[in-house]
Formats: sequence, C-alpha cells, structure tokens
Amino acid sequence: QVQLVESGGGLVQAGGSLRLSCAASGRIFSINAMGWYRQAPGKQRELVAAITSGGSSNYADSVKGRFTISRDNAKNTVYLQMNSLKPEDTAIYYCGATGGWWGQGTQVTVSS
Repeated sequence: QVQLVESGGGLVQAGGSLRLSCAASGRIFSINAMGWYRQAPGKQRELVAAITSGGSSNYADSVKGRFTISRDNAKNTVYLQMNSLKPEDTAIYYCGATGGWWGQGTQVTVSS
C-alpha cells in the first residue's frame, strides 16, 4: 500500500503562484515515478508533470515554462511549483505514483 496526501491548493488570481505538495508513505520503495495530473469539469484527467526517482522530468506543453516539478527523496515528497497561473489551469490536481496509486486531489482555482 502507498498513501499519497496532497496539499497546497486554493484560490489565486491570474498571474499568481501556488505550490502543491504530495507526501508519500507506505511501500514507497516500490515507487519509481510520481506525477501531477489534473481534471477540469467535463474533461478527462491529464498529465501535468512527472518526475522519476532519478530526477528526470517531463511536462505537458500547456505548462512548460510555468510549472516546475521537484522531489525531496528524504521527505518522500513531490512538489509542483505553479507560476503565471491562468484561468484554464483551474482543476482538481491529483498526485499519482507508479503502481496506480492516487491522492485524494486538491482544488486549484484561478480567477481572471
């Protein structure tokens, strides 16, 4: 079992910033990659950014240059720094890990 707990969502104005955190616990040795996904109303869940245990990362084109994913292996935590937020970034953001593990999600709302 792996538990993922997200935090850091909220309401922000367009152009603002937020930092999401995802703390992992349990059988974390089984985790190779972790990522952030988001799901807006009426849309499918999509990958935002992912990072491997070795530190390699990839991003959705829509967030490149604005979002940064990072991980602190000592704290078993993955972060998503989101800058220059846009209203279209509004969604529930989920943390996911190798093996199909998911967090409960955190709401991010960007007002125009």
